[in-house]
Amino acid sequence: MPELRQIDCGEVTLRCAIEGPVVGTAPLAIMVHGFPESWYSWRHQLGPVAAAGFTACAIDVRGYGGSDKPHAVDAYAMERLVGDLVCLRDALVPGQQVVLIGHDWGAPIVWNSTLARPDVFRAVAAMSVPFAGVPDRPFTEVFREHFTSQGRFFYQEFFQEPGVAEAEAEADPRAFLRKMLYSISGDAPLGNHWDKPLGATFLEGLPDVADPDGLPGWLSDADLTFYAGEMTASGFRGPLNRYRNHEADFAWAQQFRGRRIECPALFIGGTRDPATSLFGAVADPVAMMRPLVPNVEGHILEGCGHWTQQERPAEVNALLVDWLERL
Repeated sequence: MPELRQIDCGEVTLRCAIEGPVVGTAPLAIMVHGFPESWYSWRHQLGPVAAAGFTACAIDVRGYGGSDKPHAVDAYAMERLVGDLVCLRDALVPGQQVVLIGHDWGAPIVWNSTLARPDVFRAVAAMSVPFAGVPDRPFTEVFREHFTSQGRFFYQEFFQEPGVAEAEAEADPRAFLRKMLYSISGDAPLGNHWDKPLGATFLEGLPDVADPDGLPGWLSDADLTFYAGEMTASGFRGPLNRYRNHEADFAWAQQFRGRRIECPALFIGGTRDPATSLFGAVADPVAMMRPLVPNVEGHILEGCGHWTQQERPAEVNALLVDWLERL
């Protein structure tokens, strides 16, 4: 197990899982998870990244696990999350540039952190969610045009009203996590399980494992138990508040219009990840990013679903370590 430390980052204290060389004696790589996860999402990467000569630091994002959990919606704006990573760098290796690695919501967090503070972050790796540039309008306007106004369900619309999605998830966190993790993995049956009418709930129609013990090979009962324990203790409000900041995130990002991410970058996705194959509808995410991230290296894993580094740890580790060693 890595060392778990509480790090004061100014506005919040973050729980960090740290493995490898003593902090300050090697380059630092910070790993940022997505929804609804934990530092534990990087359990397969901490050791290999440390063995490659980096101090590996996987965080609980604010709102999750052992990190602080502010109540206010605006406490989860992208600007605040970028600030957490800058303050974490200042606390651990002041003055040094660090590498960022992110997945799911962690991917936009690390992309935007690198865009905003290239003086702090020298390289960025992201999984599942590509960088689409500074937006032209808030994402709420996009999904309401294409989904809500057409009477179609979209999960981020369901997440908008505080308390609604929380009630569904917190009624049985283990079942919520099992269904969500399975339904958008490469093991789930093919089909658009999200094609349902406005007014449906998040869990309606999602495929589930054949029986509660029939988990896919990459997700053990112990893994699910860990996630469920973390989310039961923390609740879902903080994690869901991330989705309630699209307007604030849009306004903040406008100051970076025209700026590119020039540093070395890595993207790893999957052919069965709905973040690009369904919701994003991006045929070639790496090609899409090249004008915005000219030094991006991309890899798309055949048959891999959304939980990239957990579904395919050996492949991801080989690609990630090779990239890190070339920095």
